[in-house]
Amino acid sequence: DVAAGYIPVICVATLGTTGTCAYDDIESLAGVCEEHEVWLHVDAAYAGGAFALDECAELRRGLDRVDSLNFNLHKFMLVNFDCAAMWLRDANKVVDSFNVDRIYLKHKYEGRTQIPDFRHWQIPLGRRFRALKVWITFRTLGAEGLRAHVRKHIDLAAQFESLVKADPRFELVAPR
Repeated sequence: DVAAGYIPVICVATLGTTGTCAYDDIESLAGVCEEHEVWLHVDAAYAGGAFALDECAELRRGLDRVDSLNFNLHKFMLVNFDCAAMWLRDANKVVDSFNVDRIYLKHKYEGRTQIPDFRHWQIPLGRRFRALKVWITFRTLGAEGLRAHVRKHIDLAAQFESLVKADPRFELVAPR
């Protein structure tokens, strides 16, 4: 892009895409993005749930250098559709982009609390209350229950891989 005269703004990397479970080299991309001052966003789609497992720590390599990270709790973490978790290195950059300061939206607690005013985090002025279903799921199953669920699915993937390898009618085109 730079060689073509364009100004790169964002790089969207994948870490466990839904369709193919593709993984980008986040550390390499982070170096390039830092050099060119490009926002690095990581879409962890469904595989982001595996970040909670110590045995999957290699998946987290380079995440300390990204600007934002998103993964869908409704895909791997037993939370009802639709629900995504978004982490931002500097939430103020998002708030500055989407800030809507209209007189009719002012309230007496503005600036007096550390609770974010989420209307400034997106184009719509309101947000659905998805946090409740996250809380209920986490509270009901607990951290270890959720980790056990993710581990079970990783084990199922290993079983499926072994069945594919054992059957000459199928070809494994990428390792699990």
